[in-house]
Amino acid sequence: QVQLVESGGGLVQAGGSLRLSCAASGRTFSDYAMGWFRQAPGKEREFVAAFSWGGGRLYYADSLKGRFTISGDNAKNTVYLRMNSLKPEDTAVYYCAARPPGGHYSSALSYQYWGQGTQVTVSS
Repeated sequence: QVQLVESGGGLVQAGGSLRLSCAASGRTFSDYAMGWFRQAPGKEREFVAAFSWGGGRLYYADSLKGRFTISGDNAKNTVYLRMNSLKPEDTAVYYCAARPPGGHYSSALSYQYWGQGTQVTVSS
């Protein structure tokens, strides 16, 4: 059974930092791409960041470049999202997802597996 389990969310003041983790299990993800998405109340799910285990390329939403960093630990099958200089508008549920080969890194429809999400709340 494939599982993506996010952790690390919480309440943080504006300007603070958080690191989200996503532990993947249940299959081999070496040929998958991993991504983070977020969804704020009343808004559509939006792309945050992505990378491929084998490819090494990193992708970010333009508006988040420089503040967010995606990384992975292949040995632990874990993906991380480091978020710095957080703003109230970063408040959302953050989801980890895994995408098989093909599709587009920023399209949620391309992702096959999803975690349950972790809440990030940034207070002003």
